[in-house]
Amino acid sequence: MSESVQFDLDVYLRRIGWEGERRADAATLRGVHLAHTRAIPFENLDPLRGQAPSLDPADLMAKLVHSRRGGYCYEHNTLFACALKALGFPVTLLVARVVLGADSIASRPRTHMALLVEVPGEARPYFADVGFGAVGSLLEPVPLVADTEFTGAGRRHRLVHAPHDGPLEMWVLEAHDRVKDDWTAQYAFTLEPFEKPDFDVINWYVGTSPRSPFTRRLYVQNVRADRHLLLDGRLLTETRADGTVTEREVTGEAEARRLLQEEFGISAPEGMTLLTG
Repeated sequence: MSESVQFDLDVYLRRIGWEGERRADAATLRGVHLAHTRAIPFENLDPLRGQAPSLDPADLMAKLVHSRRGGYCYEHNTLFACALKALGFPVTLLVARVVLGADSIASRPRTHMALLVEVPGEARPYFADVGFGAVGSLLEPVPLVADTEFTGAGRRHRLVHAPHDGPLEMWVLEAHDRVKDDWTAQYAFTLEPFEKPDFDVINWYVGTSPRSPFTRRLYVQNVRADRHLLLDGRLLTETRADGTVTEREVTGEAEARRLLQEEFGISAPEGMTLLTG
């Protein structure tokens, strides 16, 4: 079965609430990107159960579009790539090293999926990512331009180059930290294209390895216009649009399940243990 048969653009756009134009232009790219990030939550319930989620477009439609579920980066960006291709955008799959909290770029493996999107008629491609589970994630794509600040839906980002030993330029996505008034590196990538079999391997490892953070504790996020909500294990963090941050611990399984249902829009599988450790 072809990808186009498995993926239904009309149903996907209804899921994310997009009622705008369906043209392969920058405005549509930005609008659909933002709508996706606000409509479909980030979550790791399958890896937490020791299961690498399917990246088949039909399975992604069933889980992220037809059900009250979300996914992690490979699921989000694979689904988003299907939508972009259906809208007429050429898309290249990229792999990044998450460097948020790391000592150096080389200390982390390439495990994060992102997208390079060409806009017909424009000289420069855009860097897009609807699947980064952090408060520094992109809400709108940014042009692939170094040392230029971009503001999208209230968040500030820039792309910079970093030195490394490889033959390709190393790009780093940085997010502006409102509290520290400083720039924080999120992840680093080159423009080497990756293919579906590469992500089948990476997804299997990240979704099943006991060393993966996604197999060890609950990690879900929800993005709204006025706040970013993150549940990391038992810690619930709310970051408001003005930069105000509040934290508290979740009391137990019942509250965790209620939060997923009411605040994150996620219906957790019956009988699943959400809080480990």
